[in-house]
Amino acid sequence: MDISLDKINKTEAVIKVNLKADDYQPGVAQKIKEYSKKANIKGFRPGKVPLGMIQKMYGKSILLDELNQLLSEKLNSYLRESDLQFLGEPMPKDDFESIDLDNQEDFEFAYHVGFAEEFELAINDKLKVDKHSIKIDDKVIGETIENLQKQFGELITAEVSEAKDTLYGPIKSADGSINKEISIDLNDVEKASVKKLTGLKAEDSVELDPKKLYTDSHKLHHQLDISHDAFDLLKGKMTFTVKGINRQVPAEVNQELFDKTFGEGTVKDEKEFKEKVKESVGKSFENEEEQYFDYQLKETLIEKAKINLPDEFLKNWLLKTNDQITPEILQDEYATYAKELKWSLIRNKIVKDQDFKVENDEVIEEAKNLIRQQFGQAGLIGQMEDKLEMFAQNYLQAENGDNYMKIYNQVQNNKVFGYLKENITIKDKKVTMDEFRKL
Repeated sequence: MDISLDKINKTEAVIKVNLKADDYQPGVAQKIKEYSKKANIKGFRPGKVPLGMIQKMYGKSILLDELNQLLSEKLNSYLRESDLQFLGEPMPKDDFESIDLDNQEDFEFAYHVGFAEEFELAINDKLKVDKHSIKIDDKVIGETIENLQKQFGELITAEVSEAKDTLYGPIKSADGSINKEISIDLNDVEKASVKKLTGLKAEDSVELDPKKLYTDSHKLHHQLDISHDAFDLLKGKMTFTVKGINRQVPAEVNQELFDKTFGEGTVKDEKEFKEKVKESVGKSFENEEEQYFDYQLKETLIEKAKINLPDEFLKNWLLKTNDQITPEILQDEYATYAKELKWSLIRNKIVKDQDFKVENDEVIEEAKNLIRQQFGQAGLIGQMEDKLEMFAQNYLQAENGDNYMKIYNQVQNNKVFGYLKENITIKDKKVTMDEFRKL
């Protein structure tokens, strides 16, 4: 048997596998013997069917199976042992229907393959990446305190509507096809409509343009429980009648708010309260900042590595092997797929070059950390710590091992990003909340 690779270009090639009679005949002869022992053919005792009859009845299918098995084994072995990084799967250039099983003794099979071109990866202090951290300024602190005042405030019934109230009551179309009770939060309403809806009392009515009521026009069609198309066909104004007015009265910034926010006696005055809010907000954004930095790091490495992919081969392979992918979807999403593939190649190169290993104990500990986060959010972690080992083992064994591999990959990712952050230059860059949101 002979296997050869003929390169088409820097990222594509054809693998040719040549099989001779000596390669497959021993396996075919063995399978014919096994068939003869098991075959149940009328006129012959079990195990006494002549080999010639088995050959005549099943010879072609046995030969085809043997060729297929040999091809699969040898091709996969070649791909594993090659220095090239093959991507996707080998795509046969011909199908088995073109084989002449009656007259051929030697067979040649050709496969189109794609692989990533070799690339360099320089990880050192010359590689500089900005790490954006949110500047917790007076604006952010003030907005956070306002939200806390709302959270711990009081909901009251008002007699006359004001700009930040919520009004509820029936809304009707002129032709009577729509008659639905809704609530209108004036914080979500267009400025022109806010003016119409302030200064109203119970039983007052006002005409509203349904297309211009909310800043997000989708909100009203959901409240009316009608489709997008039906909403688009609405014409004219609708009449809203005030049935009631709710007003959120913010909590005062005093000791009661301090205690409700951080626990009794933790904060004693407004200055301490603002400092505690600043610290708490900073911690709450740490994870988001780290995630964005990891994203920037990936983007920088992908750009620097300049990896060439067999794009046309991969597109063809994706279309032929996945019924869910259409040419339109491929056109829209291939760039994202290619970027993730490049990152995977970079990640695997780092793992190989640094000889990173993932131990079972590390996987279990990472699973415990995941469970701690989930229980911690629910306020149950203190009650569950002694059962974490059992929960972690149950989680890792579920989903036919998929959960184990997910956590395994996460541990490996942590090692890769840890290595990168230790060996590059990280430039801390302070930005405002608004600037961070725009990134």
